[in-house]
Amino acid sequence: MKPGLLEEVPWSDSITVYDKDNFTIYMRILDACADNASEEEMAKLILGIDPLLEPVRARKAVRSHIDRANWMVTTGYKELFAD
Repeated sequence: MKPGLLEEVPWSDSITVYDKDNFTIYMRILDACADNASEEEMAKLILGIDPLLEPVRARKAVRSHIDRANWMVTTGYKELFAD
């Protein structure tokens, strides 16, 4: 896994330091989803997890990041513009 990335995204009802540090990862994940990339492709190319060696870990990490990325673009972004 790439440095600074967690297997499971820390969840909060507010934007976290992890969110800010990994915003680019979230955008890459969303872009990959829009391009119909597989979870295996996202795990390997974006998160740096080999899905052949660690399929459960790869799937868990991708899904966690997809969920948080979706939260960021549907809810969390409001905090960015609140000031």
